[in-house]
Amino acid sequence: MNNLAVNADRLWSDLMETAQIGGTQKGGIRRLTLSDEDRQVRDWFRAQCETLGCTVEVDEVGNMFATRPGRRGDLPPIAMGSHLDTQPTGGKFDGVLGVLAGLECLRTLHDAAYQTNAPLMLVNWTNEEGSRFAPAMLGSGVHAGVFDPAFADTREDSEHNTFGSALDSIGYRGPLKAGSLSIGAMFELHIEQGPILEAEGDTIGIVKGVQGMRWYDVEITGRESHAGSTPMHLRRDALTSSAEFICAIDRIAREMKDAVATVGTIATHPNSRNVIPGRTVLSIDLRHPDKGSLDSIEAQLDAALADIARAHGVTATMVRIWDSPPVPFAETCLQSIRQAARQCGYRSREMISGAGHDAAYIARVAPTAMIFVPCAGGLSHNEEEDASFEDCKAGAQVLLQAVLDYDRRFGDPGIETTEAGTGRLNDKQAASSS
Repeated sequence: MNNLAVNADRLWSDLMETAQIGGTQKGGIRRLTLSDEDRQVRDWFRAQCETLGCTVEVDEVGNMFATRPGRRGDLPPIAMGSHLDTQPTGGKFDGVLGVLAGLECLRTLHDAAYQTNAPLMLVNWTNEEGSRFAPAMLGSGVHAGVFDPAFADTREDSEHNTFGSALDSIGYRGPLKAGSLSIGAMFELHIEQGPILEAEGDTIGIVKGVQGMRWYDVEITGRESHAGSTPMHLRRDALTSSAEFICAIDRIAREMKDAVATVGTIATHPNSRNVIPGRTVLSIDLRHPDKGSLDSIEAQLDAALADIARAHGVTATMVRIWDSPPVPFAETCLQSIRQAARQCGYRSREMISGAGHDAAYIARVAPTAMIFVPCAGGLSHNEEEDASFEDCKAGAQVLLQAVLDYDRRFGDPGIETTEAGTGRLNDKQAASSS
């Protein structure tokens, strides 16, 4: 088991080959969910898995599950995976690395004729990015019971195409009921999408969880009036009120350790050069690894907005439209990743994910953890996104060894499992893993 090594050249070749499906002139990928490019990469993925003797199943929202049998059919599969869809100006590694590294792990085991105790499963989750159909992580969310399949079907893109019609049009609505396939555990490899690993010279990020995320819509209403004839002291300017609130958002987030807050969109009405804005609508993306801190920041934002509204004679509302609580990952999976990183000799550090991932939803139904590798400059969601050959190799090798370690520890009879799916080692297994 310890002598199995991934074929890094083959993995890199797969990354470069699939990058041509939806490839852009700047070297990135535009492969939106349920587009024809998405269909093409799905066809490629299915063919590669079936060549290895895997059974490929597709559920009602297009999630793809490729299963390689294990020695014990009574064990639920250990899953690897991520997503193959991209942002409109996406890179070659975001999500894709996790799927293709999982494929390389299966190929390595196939070449060595090595059979695990539990079946292994490789998953391509639908619509992780959310760039065409909101919300993000839709496929894994449906699998985990966070969203209803009917809700997914009715999501619309900017051209009013529904998720359901797009899924049918590419032929990837499967017969499998969403969530009906059980997962014993899941490991997701991903580029960090941040600068920490690169800055500190670490190769492997052992991801302990995903920070909480909340989205808000804010609307501020003042009074439209003439820009030339309305004195400054008589104005009820929605845009200047918004500007003051944006500065307050930035200040409050900076004062709370580990918080990040972003105003990513703002629209002003009537959006005329010589009319004082009467209404603005803006968004807030707030993130923190602790729920109590999120509650505290939200309360401070509410108070700041109320103060600004009174001071400027405007009305204002802030509505929370999405709340993804902080997600701790399973210690059982983290143990396997730590062991794999040590075994492979890679420098590592434990960290919290700042971005959302499919693993955050799967953690609700199965023991789950993530592995990060560096990306150049922390840049992601960009055509210039880059990860090195050596780091991709390292991530795939740690993924393989983590899965094999988990399979070794949990492949024996006697494992106890809670209803939430968190495995506990029996005495024999605990001794062998310490």
